[in-house]
Amino acid sequence: MNAALFLDRDGVINVDHGHVYKKENFDFIDNIFDLVAYAKDLNFYVVIVTNQAGIAKGFYTEDDFKRLMSWVYKQFEFNNGKIDETYFCPYHKDGVVEKYKKESNDRKPFPGMIKRACIELNIDPKRSILVGDKRSDIEASNSALIAKSIYFGNDQCDIAYKSISNLSDIKEELHF
Repeated sequence: MNAALFLDRDGVINVDHGHVYKKENFDFIDNIFDLVAYAKDLNFYVVIVTNQAGIAKGFYTEDDFKRLMSWVYKQFEFNNGKIDETYFCPYHKDGVVEKYKKESNDRKPFPGMIKRACIELNIDPKRSILVGDKRSDIEASNSALIAKSIYFGNDQCDIAYKSISNLSDIKEELHF
C-alpha cells in the first residue's frame, strides 16, 4: 500500500482569497513546492482533497475548477513536484445550482474524499499525513484514520496531531 500526503487546497497550497478559480488570484503558499518535491522524493502520493462550494454557489463551474487545477499541476511540475490526484466536493446544502445543492459525505468535515482516495489509489491511512488549515480538514482526516493530521495556521487545533505555521516543518513528519 502507498503512503500519501493529503493537502487541502485553499489555505495550504494557495492563499485563501475566497472561492479562487482563476490563476490570476492563485497565490502559492511559501514552501509548498519544496514540500511536495520532498514528499515525492520519499515516494509519497500527493493528493489534494478540497471542498469547492463555489461551484454549488454558482461562482464558477466545474470546468473552471478543472482548468485552474490543470495550470496548478503544471506549476508543480515546473518546480520539481507532482500532484498525483485531486478529489473535490462541489456540493453545498446552501447552493444555488440545483445539481450541487445537497449534503455530501465528500464535503469535509466528512471523510468521503479521503476514504475514496485511499481505496482508489491503494493508500494506507496509517502511513499517511493530511495538512489542512481548518478544523473541518482535521476532523475529516481523523475520521478517515489518517496517521497524522497536521493543522497549518497561526493557531493551535486541539484535535490535530500537530499544529504548524510553516510548511517546511512538515518534512520531518514524512519519515515513518
